[in-house]
Amino acid sequence: MFISRFRVNTARSGARRLLSSPQTLHAAVMSSFPGILPSDRAAPDAPRVLWRLDHRSRAEVLLYIVGPDRPDLTHLVEQAGWPAAAGPANPGWQTRPYAPFLDRLAAGDRWAFRLTANPVHTVRRKEGEPRKITAHLTPTHQMGWLLDERRQQRLGFRVCEKPAERRLLPEGTTHRKHPHPGDRYELTVGDTRSLSFTKSRGPENRQSGPVTVATATFEGRLEITDPDALRRALTQGIGRARAYGCGLLTLAPLARPTPRTP
Repeated sequence: MFISRFRVNTARSGARRLLSSPQTLHAAVMSSFPGILPSDRAAPDAPRVLWRLDHRSRAEVLLYIVGPDRPDLTHLVEQAGWPAAAGPANPGWQTRPYAPFLDRLAAGDRWAFRLTANPVHTVRRKEGEPRKITAHLTPTHQMGWLLDERRQQRLGFRVCEKPAERRLLPEGTTHRKHPHPGDRYELTVGDTRSLSFTKSRGPENRQSGPVTVATATFEGRLEITDPDALRRALTQGIGRARAYGCGLLTLAPLARPTPRTP
């Protein structure tokens, strides 16, 4: 496994075209892996490729990719990077082996995390109707989706709770009747988006109906409870819409507290 980072040159027209369509960007990401043929992608045992866009600012957009092989992002550099600045020492992206990091994950370790996901649930509007997949649209429900105990158990981590002195209320909620989990946990939800695009299918790229994917980006702190389960989550993804930039969880060391001046 390898993890890669590519900075998008948002001033280029090719970058704007890629950023405007999750399906187009997905195709560009998959083209980075010459060993994965288009005919193999729909197979049940096809290698999993995950990607995520981090919009740090209007001029700073980072593309993260996790895949089974070392990717070749030359075409992305040419379309949406800085090709004139690329060279043997700096091809325009960074790639590192993922296995050494995955191997050292241990139960009890705490990490900062970031995840863009498609939080959904199933609802039945009328008696007798089949259940329908519906997106969570409010931060409270989106947090509840990630904080679900069974989901966290499957993923091999738990979101850390805030110390009592950092909570706004003793119980960590903002309303008695409608508890909000955000004040209790080291978790925030931001960069919510509704991605709408037309999906192409078949070898002739026939257009099907419009597709809408609601996404939310979670940031916070987690504690590892099951390293093997967490490794699966890091390499296989979390939730739905993984072909459209959802499901990639990344970890980073926790920032050390700044020592107080006596």
